[in-house]
Amino acid sequence: MHHTITNFIDTSVPLAVELETELTKRPALSPASGGDGELDKCEFLEAWLKGKGITLLERHDAPDPAAKGGVRPNLVATIPGTADAKRLWIISHLDVVPPGEASLWKSDPWTVVSQDGRLIGRGVEDNQQGLTASVIAALSLVAQGIVPPHTVKLLFAADEEMGSAYGIHWLLEHRNLFAPDDMVLIPDGGDSQGAPIEIAEKNLLWIRFTTTGRQAHGSRPDLGANAHLAAADLALTLHNELSRRFSRRDPLFEPDYSTFQPTKHEANVPNINTIPGEEVFYMDMRILPQYPVKTVLEEIDRIKALIETKYRVRIAATPVQTSESQPTPADAPLVGLLAQAVQEVYQVATRPVGIGGGTVGAPLRNVGIPSVVWARIDDTAHQPNEYTLISNILGDAKVMAWLMMAER
Repeated sequence: MHHTITNFIDTSVPLAVELETELTKRPALSPASGGDGELDKCEFLEAWLKGKGITLLERHDAPDPAAKGGVRPNLVATIPGTADAKRLWIISHLDVVPPGEASLWKSDPWTVVSQDGRLIGRGVEDNQQGLTASVIAALSLVAQGIVPPHTVKLLFAADEEMGSAYGIHWLLEHRNLFAPDDMVLIPDGGDSQGAPIEIAEKNLLWIRFTTTGRQAHGSRPDLGANAHLAAADLALTLHNELSRRFSRRDPLFEPDYSTFQPTKHEANVPNINTIPGEEVFYMDMRILPQYPVKTVLEEIDRIKALIETKYRVRIAATPVQTSESQPTPADAPLVGLLAQAVQEVYQVATRPVGIGGGTVGAPLRNVGIPSVVWARIDDTAHQPNEYTLISNILGDAKVMAWLMMAER
């Protein structure tokens, strides 16, 4: 990689701090999380990029009446290459999650604090580290009139935190942006060394169980059907039986097995001496790709029927979110190029891994676009006092610039 590119990135600390600060000022929360969506953040970024010389910009707005402006914006920036084949996409997301418990923050989540090489604030790592690094990498070319050998596309997507219905899923359904020979880097996961290259995700199943029995006095369970008792048995049976039924292991993943975890639980009766007639709980299931979600659902139906008979209740099982994905081959060209780039920049040997999911990589892999997830991050996403290291922003920008300039 040319030393002028490296020098540009090394002197881009003020750019990184400015962009992170301005992005964080504009909370991009989903309407489902009590926010207005990504419009303010997207419009700022669009204007900021134009001012810095990245002028080939397209907006792809998914309609959402609940969001500001009635849209969830997806922004694409193009840096034309000598060839328009084998394009490199870098996909980051605009939306963030709420700050959570305010008392756990040492500073205002929406005001970036710079401290000892860290930037602190909601979203600075997830996913503004990747977003900012991709922009600085692109500027290291554009600002110096350097044309990459292949076209580079930066996609700033909406709605990743809530399932991407208005982001990558909408784009794949309503726009024809991607070509089969494209390669996609998603800087939205990794570790503090930058060693893992995520090439696969577990299948995802979030499911809501509503158990309907018959309410009764606590002293007369014989006159009721205890929905809470039935649901408790159902949760434990599903956890144990599904773990036994789908028990294979795959060392690509950590943990290397499928997980079936009861999680959220909704309130039932307000008093101790009433047997509840309805119970609602949720399970988060992360399933090795060799097991289709359909097969798991069939097993859930079988277990559900046994519990219904045992406790004289009715149980509705409603999937909240499902995702299946094919892996990117470990020998895909992008995996090899990224390994070289990380070695060059960080002197770190990479390894292919699978994760529990989910990222925007899954839907892309399902339509045949090789995608990898990689970043060098401390993994403070969704936590109070979320932070990013400025050195990681600049280092990741160098990795991205290396990929942008790589022949393939």
